[in-house]
Amino acid sequence: MADIEKSEPREDWLTRWFGEWPWPRWTEMRRPDLWSRLASELRVEEFRDGDQLVVRAEMPGIDPDKDIDIHVSEHVLSIRAERRSDTKTEEKGGYRSEFHYGSFTRAIRLPSGADESDVKATYKDGILEVRVPVSEAKAEKTKVPIDRG
Repeated sequence: MADIEKSEPREDWLTRWFGEWPWPRWTEMRRPDLWSRLASELRVEEFRDGDQLVVRAEMPGIDPDKDIDIHVSEHVLSIRAERRSDTKTEEKGGYRSEFHYGSFTRAIRLPSGADESDVKATYKDGILEVRVPVSEAKAEKTKVPIDRG
């Protein structure tokens, strides 16, 4: 009689497909801490404009003087923003209160040649724009000798 070969249970195609994504698996997507972490990350667009790195973030309803903090340290640009909004309405026979709050952060590694001392930020019409000058630093090649052992 032939030996019966045991096999591992096969994953369905959907699980395999999502498992290949650089995204959490289905079971991890049900965790509330994952969604709060994803929601708290600040979405940005990042591009080069000539000799400058430009980082833009949409932040409507934020007071840039009080709610935005930008730091550059060890070739990393860090942007942190906190949104707070309270609305209170008192009408005849009722009271309504709404509030929205949350903090958002983003850390962006700066390219080599970035001038960390000349970073400029502007806020206009709900868009934060950070500009970092980048000089074309020539990469130096160093020949590494090989010892024979």
